[in-house]
Amino acid sequence: MARRVETPLRTSKQDIDATRHVPETPQTLSSAYRLAFSDEEFMTSEDTRGIRFQLEYLKAEFRLRERGIRSTVVLFGGARIPEPGKPAWAARNPTQKANLEAASRYYTEARRFAQYASLTSKALDHRDFVVVTGGGPGVMEAGNRGAADVGAPSIGLNVVLPHEQAPNAFVTPELSFNFHYFATRKIHFLLRAKAVAIFPGGFGTLDEFFETLTLIQTGRMERVPVLLFGAEFWTKVINLEALAEAGTIAPDDTRLFTVVDSAEEGWNCIRNAYNLPEVALAT
Repeated sequence: MARRVETPLRTSKQDIDATRHVPETPQTLSSAYRLAFSDEEFMTSEDTRGIRFQLEYLKAEFRLRERGIRSTVVLFGGARIPEPGKPAWAARNPTQKANLEAASRYYTEARRFAQYASLTSKALDHRDFVVVTGGGPGVMEAGNRGAADVGAPSIGLNVVLPHEQAPNAFVTPELSFNFHYFATRKIHFLLRAKAVAIFPGGFGTLDEFFETLTLIQTGRMERVPVLLFGAEFWTKVINLEALAEAGTIAPDDTRLFTVVDSAEEGWNCIRNAYNLPEVALAT
């Protein structure tokens, strides 16, 4: 990262380099002697957790500011949904395999939806409506790929997991971030969001969908278009009308999102919400 202010004072990087060349003595080999910010044991300790939260927030924030990115279109969705024609790598039995491969149509819709967003972003000098995903495979890959299809940058907010954690090949490298804390990652998902698109997925997708709804419902976030892709899938998975009937949510809360089935239908919701010009995808 380039320095914003020139200074005659020594930099922290210079001092880190200098300490690598000091003579090895019992004192210099002690962890107490290490510079605090280069001491991995100290920086990953329980006592510095708050500092790590702040660092994870700031690193992505500084990079996005440097690129002048003001607003985003968020794509959430399952890591296990394959590209059409590709095997379902995460299937555990023939039924899952068939269902996941049938769900590959959502990969196509996510890719096309990201193309619409990215063409609009391109006309705005890639400062607004920039596609952001979780940076992984499946629907996330489709979103970043759609941006790459039209020559637009896109953001990937990866998180360290036992599986599925490597960033997909379509994330813009300079905008490919990695997180330890889910909480910090979620802040960056919604901090600049102009719209949120939720495609079929698992626990993580449901968590992201309900967190978005909760923030809007409670007034902690301005209302933005929230699109739920795939009526057939979601009507089997959740029944928010039952919550309204039970009185645990208000009847109007079921209108905080819109169910759509195609990229065109979803993008038109956003275009109408923000009075955006039409864009046409290449055939």
